[in-house]
Amino acid sequence: MKTWNAVVCQAMHSFILSKIMIYLCKKEVIFLKELLSPAGNMECLKAAVLNGADAVYFGSGFSARAFASNFDGDDLKCAIEYAKLRGVQTHLTLNTLIKNDEFENAFSVAQMAYNYGIDAIIVQDLGLANLLINSFPNIAIHASTQLTAHNLDGVLSLQDMGFRRVVLSREITLEEIEYITKNSNVEIETFIHGALCISYSGQCLFSSMVGGRSGNRGKCAQPCRLPFSLIDERSSKLDSGYLLSTRDLCGLDFIPNLINAGVTSLKIEGRMKSPEYVATVTSIYRKYIDSITQNIDSYAPNSVDMKKLQQVFNRGRILHWSPSPYK
Repeated sequence: MKTWNAVVCQAMHSFILSKIMIYLCKKEVIFLKELLSPAGNMECLKAAVLNGADAVYFGSGFSARAFASNFDGDDLKCAIEYAKLRGVQTHLTLNTLIKNDEFENAFSVAQMAYNYGIDAIIVQDLGLANLLINSFPNIAIHASTQLTAHNLDGVLSLQDMGFRRVVLSREITLEEIEYITKNSNVEIETFIHGALCISYSGQCLFSSMVGGRSGNRGKCAQPCRLPFSLIDERSSKLDSGYLLSTRDLCGLDFIPNLINAGVTSLKIEGRMKSPEYVATVTSIYRKYIDSITQNIDSYAPNSVDMKKLQQVFNRGRILHWSPSPYK
């Protein structure tokens, strides 16, 4: 004779299987997606967590945003505990290029984060990545977008090295993203909203050349945001203004496309942005990601939410992303 617990378990099992079959028949299977939000300080971290982020990313030394507040020592521990107690994953950005005499310190930062319970570490330096992959097999090591993974062969090479996730270059198209996800076994992360660098995946030496502040060392002064004049060989001015300053990325319209492409994580840029920015952008993307799980066919962002994104935007302009933005 079956116990009551066994009957309940069997009923639940049948119910779950029936739901799976319904989804399969309707071709409406929605893969679990991660909304990944930035946290330049504790207030931003709280804003992300309380507005629906599945995961947050922040720095603690050797971060590509060296001038964000970041988290060190007890602050790092508090940040990880705050997020984890609320079911939110934590990703550490250890993604600058590491010099020989910095390896010990960089490893110490990773060790500290590991002891505090970090879920993933984002890395650009391949030497450091190899050390972390071999030293911390229980932590997911993610390949930073600054590794410029923009094709399948590059992603497969990173997969073979032991990376659990690859943050793709921001220059590639939806078609290329889908091709990569369907032909690799590594998790794929893409940026969905925020600032864009004028150079490929942040591989820019402009700030380093004019001010000695390298973007690959987390110290970009963003000279591309300054006004410039375009002058021809005869010194006549052709144009002037913010000629190198890109508009921000806004992928709200294309969440269903990215989900169908098999992307694991949708990432919001902005570790130098305000808590208000983080809260607004996170909550809006959370709203629309959740709406897709209910009915992907009726997905339609409204003008009110788009207006909120524009109002919180710090440079006043938004680029509406297209499936092939660089063709």
